[in-house]
Amino acid sequence: MMKKLIKGATILTMTSNEPFVGDILIDGDLISDIQTVITTEVDEVIFAEGKAALPGLINAHQHTPMSLLRGFSDDLKLMDWLNKKMLPAEARMTPEDIYWGAKLAMAEMIKSGTTAFADMYIHMNEIAAAIEEVGMRASLTRGLVFLENDGGRRMSEALDLIHRWSGKAEGLITTMIGPHSPYTVPPQPFTEIIALAEQENIAIHTHLAETKEEVSKIREKYNQTPTEYLYHLGMFEKAHVLLAHSVHVNRRDIGYLKGMRGGVSHNPVSNLKLGCGIAPIMEMIEQGITVGIGTDGAGSAATLDMFAEIRAATWLQKLDYGDPTKLPAFDVLRMATVGSAQLLNIGHEVGTLEIGKKADMILIDLRKPHLQPIHNIHSLLAYCANGSDVDTTIVNGKVLMKDRQLLTIDEDELFKQVTIRSKRIVDGI
Repeated sequence: MMKKLIKGATILTMTSNEPFVGDILIDGDLISDIQTVITTEVDEVIFAEGKAALPGLINAHQHTPMSLLRGFSDDLKLMDWLNKKMLPAEARMTPEDIYWGAKLAMAEMIKSGTTAFADMYIHMNEIAAAIEEVGMRASLTRGLVFLENDGGRRMSEALDLIHRWSGKAEGLITTMIGPHSPYTVPPQPFTEIIALAEQENIAIHTHLAETKEEVSKIREKYNQTPTEYLYHLGMFEKAHVLLAHSVHVNRRDIGYLKGMRGGVSHNPVSNLKLGCGIAPIMEMIEQGITVGIGTDGAGSAATLDMFAEIRAATWLQKLDYGDPTKLPAFDVLRMATVGSAQLLNIGHEVGTLEIGKKADMILIDLRKPHLQPIHNIHSLLAYCANGSDVDTTIVNGKVLMKDRQLLTIDEDELFKQVTIRSKRIVDGI
């Protein structure tokens, strides 16, 4: 197995808030040593003086093919955005479009420091094939909507994804089951999905309480909040759950979430851009609920740069509470690494830099005017860094980007495909 040595980096393990300058030894797909100085024979040395090494960022909620719709439907109210633009455009997407849209999203994520992501969409076999080629880590979910009878096709596709792709691509791909949301999945199919998740020992990925409209719909139909709806179906008791958004949850709702396996993906940029609101993540964290960070799809968030999400997450809580001590830099960086890893149910493998964990990490070039001087490196990365500061991205011990150059994606061919396909998809909508 190939051995690589990262030499002289400022190392942020995210297990403690004490960075140090040292070396990281990668043996195959694992971190085999971290010390101040490592002297051993290796196949490749990556010199990292003037760079910060930290765990790869983990995007806890994504819809990768929506990268083809970036900038297509901005400045609209959510339901207009969804019904007048997104759904008609998505209906035109072919499986090949979805493959290239996923690849575009992965190119952006690799170049901005993301090494793993949770994805929910359709035509998941194409997305899985793209992941296998590119070499990112991902948790895949076939989104399930039950507003009309499709003869069980969607459910069949969801099960096919789980059985075909779980543990594949050298272990990079894991899977979940994905009831879209409380307002698109009635009680009976939701109950069946929860039972299936328990039976198959598989996690559930769903949207929850993203908008006030959703809360009103569920209240009108079931006389419950969306969170109560899921609680009374037994979801939090029976499965590991990844809840996207959770913006409109009250104190009682948060009580229902307390003790759950999994947690909440906070997607602040999308929530801001669509005017959805500010999720009460500090209250969740205080109740012991795990909170990670995601971008949502580029159709709403526009950018998949997790550093933009990190800044938005901490600034929103400071603003909401009128208290600049809320969600400090180290804590929000842990949300984007450790927290998100726990949501994807891969915290035993990634999220920190530790001996025995998978070698998923990034190097950030600190020799930039906006990243100097270095008084507190956690503050610098949380409040000043951008995705474009990432110099090197490594997943499973494999270098996917070095010196800002993608090594597993042909960018010229990618841009050619994306230009042609995106124009056809949105023409006339």
